[in-house]
Amino acid sequence: MKQTKKILRIAFILASIGSLYFVPWILVKAWILPLPDTVQEQLEEGLGYGFDGMIAYVDQGGKPPEYYAAGWHDRKNKIPAYPQALFKIASITKLYVAVAVAKLVKAERLSLDKTLAEYFPELVGRIEYADRITLRMMVQHRSGIPNFVDHPDFWTKPPKNKQETLEYALDLPADFEPGEDYGYSNTNYMLISDLIDQVVGYPHQQYIKEEILIPLGLKNTFGSLSEVNLDDVMSGYYVGVEEDFKTENTGLMLATAEDVGIFIRALNEGSVFNEGEQDIYSSIYEYEHTGLLVGYQSIAKYHKDIDTVVIQFNNTTNFDGYNWNLAEIFYGRIVKIVRRANGA
Repeated sequence: MKQTKKILRIAFILASIGSLYFVPWILVKAWILPLPDTVQEQLEEGLGYGFDGMIAYVDQGGKPPEYYAAGWHDRKNKIPAYPQALFKIASITKLYVAVAVAKLVKAERLSLDKTLAEYFPELVGRIEYADRITLRMMVQHRSGIPNFVDHPDFWTKPPKNKQETLEYALDLPADFEPGEDYGYSNTNYMLISDLIDQVVGYPHQQYIKEEILIPLGLKNTFGSLSEVNLDDVMSGYYVGVEEDFKTENTGLMLATAEDVGIFIRALNEGSVFNEGEQDIYSSIYEYEHTGLLVGYQSIAKYHKDIDTVVIQFNNTTNFDGYNWNLAEIFYGRIVKIVRRANGA
């Protein structure tokens, strides 16, 4: 038995060493370096891995929020990064949309069990299983509706408007039968946003502003690029490309790290909800999120064990490289620094 255990232990060690051969050393290096003393030092360290600019917001319960920035807000014009910059939060937007759904369901203006066919009869025959896909499945990414960004032409022939975007998800086989699996799909939330527009009779961005942003006092969160001063928006870059992607994707939400942090705490503590809404929300969606867009990466989470919200923004992407993995490593290291400071 001892000999067997010894052989298994050696085999495990050899397998572990072998697996490192396939792990990019840039990730290993970022992970194993000694932890800096401060969050600011961690951001500065991150710049050495190809990020043009980084922002972090740390809100520890009972303490004043902390704001950090490093690198460039605008590389071309040599404007340093600053914590109050507006940032394209990409898929973090889904949290706001899901809260809006919970509020409308509680108000009996939406039903989680009504089908896509009932809400969008014009899509019957263009989205497979439209008569079986419920709103609940769409919110939970269990609809099987193809993700429009996965269409082979999406990146080479970018859609010019919402209808063209939707076309990249229509007339395709379902990824799976409704409710039988999980498949993250931006198409779900584009349709849900359209549904909110339809139900309330005006843009869902305005509904989110009235029902979420204003009650929480969030004055630095916006529904589109048209609502803000472009100079206030952090530039977005793709590795190897000189172009600034700030002016792309004009219809997506923007916010400061602080505003996202306040929202994340309110979401987790329940203060964003009225009576009965949180139970609905908890049954349909999550309490943290990440965002990824050309030029923009974001991570927003609440860490209950240390009662701390940590938001991280990075303004450089490379979908063929390791930028996202690096961003997650840096985020984890920031959380470790905060834990260490709290003796956790």
